[in-house]
Amino acid sequence: MILITGASSGLGAALAKCYGEEQAICISGRNSERLQQVAKSITYPCQAQVTDLSDAVAVETLFDTLPQTPSMIIHSAGSGYFGPIDTQSPEAIKDLLNNNVTSAIFLLREAVKRYREQTVTLVIVMSTAALVPKAEESTYCAAKWAVKALIESVRLELKNSPMKLIAVYPGGMDTDFWPNSGRAANTSNFMSADEAAGMLKQALQSTEHGYISDLTIARG
Repeated sequence: MILITGASSGLGAALAKCYGEEQAICISGRNSERLQQVAKSITYPCQAQVTDLSDAVAVETLFDTLPQTPSMIIHSAGSGYFGPIDTQSPEAIKDLLNNNVTSAIFLLREAVKRYREQTVTLVIVMSTAALVPKAEESTYCAAKWAVKALIESVRLELKNSPMKLIAVYPGGMDTDFWPNSGRAANTSNFMSADEAAGMLKQALQSTEHGYISDLTIARG
């Protein structure tokens, strides 16, 4: 069984459909209507749980509802917010940090508490904005760099654990991310969420003695 967050749209929804063709999955997101639409499109049994991942109690409840220990957790939830730093809204910045940083911290915290002695693969989807600074994306880059630091620090704590922690850095995708971020973008040459999901799924296949720990999915 696989748990996928941020599954109500974009890459998370594409991953849900991709993995849901082969096995039972649990999906979470904040938009109930869209989450249920995704769940109805899944071939195998699919449990949908509306969850605000910036709420620690809600994250704990999400894990409590899982019917079994997941073999993999893919954290694909997040949001974007752009613009010159002096024009950015304080409230929008707080939402950005909650949706990207707080959610990742709470999800990772709960997963490690429960599964650090088990062979669970935890995948954190970020952005290439966690690797390269970008003008007018200051707070978005700051959020993604914070999550990158979180992952690399927790990896040190899991040095002797069977749990695997994988960092994914996708480039631009043609999804609802852009209109919801407040920035207009020409996405005609961007990869689709389905393309990115297929590449990620292929890269996450591991062997007995190895796996890909960091993955950048660049757009052409």
